[in-house]
Amino acid sequence: MYFKENTVAFVDGEFVQADQATCSVYAQSLHYGYAVFEGIRAYNSPQGSQIFKAREHYERLEYSCNTVGMPLPYSVEELIQISYQLLEKNGLTDAYIRPLVYAATPNMSLKCASSSNLLMAVWEWGKYLGDQSLRLTISPYERPNPKAVPIEAKISGHYVNSIIASTEAKGRGYDEALLLDMNGYVAEGPGANFFFEKNGELFTAPAGSILRGITRNTIIDLAREAGITVHEKFFTPAALQGATGAFMTGTAAEVIGVSSVDDVVFETPFQDTIGAQLARRYQALVTGALAPALSSKTTPA
Repeated sequence: MYFKENTVAFVDGEFVQADQATCSVYAQSLHYGYAVFEGIRAYNSPQGSQIFKAREHYERLEYSCNTVGMPLPYSVEELIQISYQLLEKNGLTDAYIRPLVYAATPNMSLKCASSSNLLMAVWEWGKYLGDQSLRLTISPYERPNPKAVPIEAKISGHYVNSIIASTEAKGRGYDEALLLDMNGYVAEGPGANFFFEKNGELFTAPAGSILRGITRNTIIDLAREAGITVHEKFFTPAALQGATGAFMTGTAAEVIGVSSVDDVVFETPFQDTIGAQLARRYQALVTGALAPALSSKTTPA
């Protein structure tokens, strides 16, 4: 699914056959999830393959490395250049790009690594959550407490929480989970941010227990550019009563409608919602048919 016999990956300064890449069984990242990564998409545009918000993604990768004390021996500009080279070597224009900064040196201690390794892989990947509106359920698992781990860093180990929550929700017949924070406020999905709409306005969780996704920030920019009010505020699941629609956002998922959250059903068909309007504008933006929205970027994004 992810690679073929001739697929090329970038590993520690070299382009190598993906199926030939190796990692020590004593690697610190393998044992403790001590690694950081990004999920990035390239789209075929009138100007050729264009990586959407490459700089913002790699600035966040840099931020994540700094947060966990992991050296990053590449500049943002070098990482962008490697990404385009990797797309070209694999003959891809529409693709998902996964850079991973990890500690491959054998190390069973809990001390921050003194050196790091870079892996970058690319593959063709459709929308992660599909195209059909999702049935969500409130997860019994919470998002990690931001006083325990740096939530706004994209750390590999955080995603154990995501895997457990998503698997539990699907085991109960739902499409995906929706996690609360430690105070009972709606946070986000296992791998996507959450929005709902009510009275013509959008609501989404603020910074705190969420990863402020780059797609999330782009949707907020597009909405405000279109004159739509966006509230970044804490809310409980009870606030979803009376909402007319909801959707999730993420680089892998892009923009996907939500049809229900447990017994709360959003009666308006997704194609008639604000979320669908923004999904269309987002697709136009990433494929080069729409000029970039004015940025309201904060760091980290």
